[in-house]
Amino acid sequence: MGLSASFASSILLIMPATSSNKSYRVGRSKTGLGLFATKPIKKGTRIIRYHGPILDSRIPEQDDIENKYLFELNGRWTIDGSVRKNLARYINHSCRPNAESDVRPRERKVFIRAIKNIEPGDEINYDYGTDYFKAYLKPIGCKCESCEKKRKKLRAEARADRAKVKARTERKAKKAGAKSPNNKGAKKKKLNGYAVAKRNGRARA
Repeated sequence: MGLSASFASSILLIMPATSSNKSYRVGRSKTGLGLFATKPIKKGTRIIRYHGPILDSRIPEQDDIENKYLFELNGRWTIDGSVRKNLARYINHSCRPNAESDVRPRERKVFIRAIKNIEPGDEINYDYGTDYFKAYLKPIGCKCESCEKKRKKLRAEARADRAKVKARTERKAKKAGAKSPNNKGAKKKKLNGYAVAKRNGRARA
């Protein structure tokens, strides 16, 4: 499965080799590495197989294996996708994906297929599921494009709300200052003083 930014820093800088006739390539993503389309991929197309050694949960040694690339087929069988040849492991999570996992427990296979038309240069992604999200993504905050846009929108709305509150506070303060008794008294005194000065023919400051 996809890489977190911190984990990506420890991987090799050399990109895995990808055949030129494939519709995808491994490239740099916001979260480390990702899988990107090199050709148009139509909705419903099988893009790549998620593969690796099959682990049996009944065998303690295999059941104890832990890494971020384990793909559970059912309660017994799990694919260990950490092998370097499994390029599907570079596909990152998205809450609004353009692909999905087609899990086939009886065949012990998983394929990633497009659920939208994918254009060249687009990053291929799919939803990792609730368990993975809660265990790995929620604690650090999901970095998918959908969540980034949502956070950006919320920040913009929060800034707009703060600006409205500030403007409203300033208007109230200005209005309160204009209605202050001291200000009214000072104005009245000045007017009265000017009127008296005029009647008595004396200049007054």
